[in-house]
Amino acid sequence: MDKDSFRRHGHEFIDWLADYFEHIESYPVKSPVKPGDILVHLPESAPEKGESMDEIFNDFKEIIMPGISHWQHPGWFAYFPANNSPASVLAELLTAGLGSQCMIWQTSPAAAELEERMMEWLRDLIGLPSHMTGVIQDTASTATLCALLSAREHLTNYAVNASGFTGPMSVYASAETHSSIEKGVKIAGFGKDKLRVIDTLNDMSMNPEALEAAIVSDLENGITPTCVIATLGTTSSMAMDPIELIAQICSKYNIWLHVDAAFAGTAAVCPEHRWFMKGVEKADSFVFNPHKWMLTNFDCSAYYVKDHDILLRTLSITPEYLKTKADNQVRNYRDWGIQLGRRFRALKLWFVLRNYGAEGIRKLVNDHIDAARHFAGLIESSDTFEILAPVNLSLVCFRYNPGTITEEQLLILNQSLLDKINDSGQVYLTHTSLKGKYAIRLSVGQRTTEKRHVEKVWELLQEAINSSGLV
Repeated sequence: MDKDSFRRHGHEFIDWLADYFEHIESYPVKSPVKPGDILVHLPESAPEKGESMDEIFNDFKEIIMPGISHWQHPGWFAYFPANNSPASVLAELLTAGLGSQCMIWQTSPAAAELEERMMEWLRDLIGLPSHMTGVIQDTASTATLCALLSAREHLTNYAVNASGFTGPMSVYASAETHSSIEKGVKIAGFGKDKLRVIDTLNDMSMNPEALEAAIVSDLENGITPTCVIATLGTTSSMAMDPIELIAQICSKYNIWLHVDAAFAGTAAVCPEHRWFMKGVEKADSFVFNPHKWMLTNFDCSAYYVKDHDILLRTLSITPEYLKTKADNQVRNYRDWGIQLGRRFRALKLWFVLRNYGAEGIRKLVNDHIDAARHFAGLIESSDTFEILAPVNLSLVCFRYNPGTITEEQLLILNQSLLDKINDSGQVYLTHTSLKGKYAIRLSVGQRTTEKRHVEKVWELLQEAINSSGLV
């Protein structure tokens, strides 16, 4: 492709994206295609000769777009969001064009130093202590794996890296923790059977007494307690583990404390919503994802550690061909994570923080929390709906319960209700299970979502109930 064609198609794509942002509400939030519907339109082998960009872009619109679930739709209430913003998209375009591989300072000095500064900006914005040092990971899953590895090595004086495990080591997390914790435990070599799933309190948060009992039991049985993973904003219910109490237990037994605030961490930009962060200054590591609620497109996960020397001793490998004269004066971020190769993720974060400012991000968070509280109020005012978990920040867990029917019937009833409103194409919600009860989740966090969109969910719920005779 020559430069003139590149320029023409570039303008065309930006125009298309601008129209997409403007009209995204006209798309069905959840893709209506069935398994195999896209695959059948894709040739079984690559073309022998190159095809024109006009043909390719047309196929994108005709074949690919029908199979896209629109995460940027204001009716996106599923999972947690994966937000973007115009500023972030434009920065990502520049990142792709530059094509930088940011593994060491010398390969991209600006990338390394911008990342260092952005991690300081974020740290201060959400109220983390100044002694914590940050690095951008791709996802919270990777950050958690780094924490598990660091905990393992720190406790064994780096012996597992050198010689492998010599005895059983255990990890602790609540029953509501993210599924990536189990994966990280397996990858890090602890073994799935060494993950201790700790019971929760009525508010779905980790029970500190049950945690300490599990630690004592392991010690009595010759198993070394290694890492506790506490969650601020669990995926199912936005439960907030009591970090301060958990930190006291970790300190008592010399256990690494990692705090996962993947979605909720962004809310800490608002001092009035920072209550859930109490005790995080005692954590050994902490992660939250700007790519969820801070308008920075996927992927961008901010990982902080109290002692970065432990992280470096755990992960650093320095072959001769990567040594440079600047190594003693700079940060080579390839030593701060699993990957050697690294994208220039700090650029989009810089664009977003400058374009919106702290004030703009605080407004977004407050608007979303207000919308969730408004929806919770609609649920609470109803005789046939009930809230199943404390409404923390911007997540509401609820179900339809007309009374006088069994839990099994309630499960079937709410499954049907969820399917009906999702099939409308106007909104997309998901479900979970809380203390054995089927719950519908409404997660407010998409950049374009307004109060009227949560009111639309309520309207669709009423329509589904009234038109289908669900009871």
